[in-house]
Amino acid sequence: MSTAVTPASGAALPYRLVAIDLDGTLLRSDKRLSTAYVQAVLQCIDRGVQVVLATARPPRSVRPIWAALGLETHSIHYNGALVHQFGGSRHIFHQPLAVPLVRKLVRAARRVDPRCVVSMEILDRWYTDHYDPDLPTQTSLHFNPDVIGPLEAFMTVPVTKLMFLAPRERLLRVRTIVERRFAGQVGMAISDEHLIQLMHIEADKAVALKQVAAQYGIPREQVLAIGDAPNDRRMLRWAGMGVAMKNAWPEVLR
Repeated sequence: MSTAVTPASGAALPYRLVAIDLDGTLLRSDKRLSTAYVQAVLQCIDRGVQVVLATARPPRSVRPIWAALGLETHSIHYNGALVHQFGGSRHIFHQPLAVPLVRKLVRAARRVDPRCVVSMEILDRWYTDHYDPDLPTQTSLHFNPDVIGPLEAFMTVPVTKLMFLAPRERLLRVRTIVERRFAGQVGMAISDEHLIQLMHIEADKAVALKQVAAQYGIPREQVLAIGDAPNDRRMLRWAGMGVAMKNAWPEVLR
């Protein structure tokens, strides 16, 4: 990453905003920040570049990383469904799934796989009726559900991100029914074989990044985006320069 964003000493950076995915990109395989990457980010900040974290994670899972890097910028969460401001602890932008659609999705998933784990992120809180430690997410490795109870009790307000979790073979059946019945109604992001992430059809890292760049008065041509997974693909294409990691998914490298 450092070779992509760090110019020769004293040279002006051609980009004024750098958007960076976390897992598989900024973070090492052990999910820690490397010294080299931290130094690259700090050099960008020293040169007046806005560094924006763009991730599928919720704010609570990103705050320690944001703080460790000394950032003051907005951050993009839930694959673009939420833009958060840590400094003021407020949400700048929120594009959730409507309740009727969430109900239909959950019924469809549970019909083909009654044991499918259903998790809902509503802003920065996690709701579920069942938690399975054998089906982890990066957030669940460090945080417990905020509420465990009947799903009907949660499906009363719009949902920021809906997740279905199951072993790969079973999840394929869930994914098939979602793609068949809800094409054009919901956005889907795949980053793990046991996890489907569902957001508003228009929610995407590219859409959120466009809004963040506009707030900072930075044109698309001066935005650099770095990522590795399918949920980064549109962001990489939207930015003036998109950089795929060497270890990126094949469809991102194409």
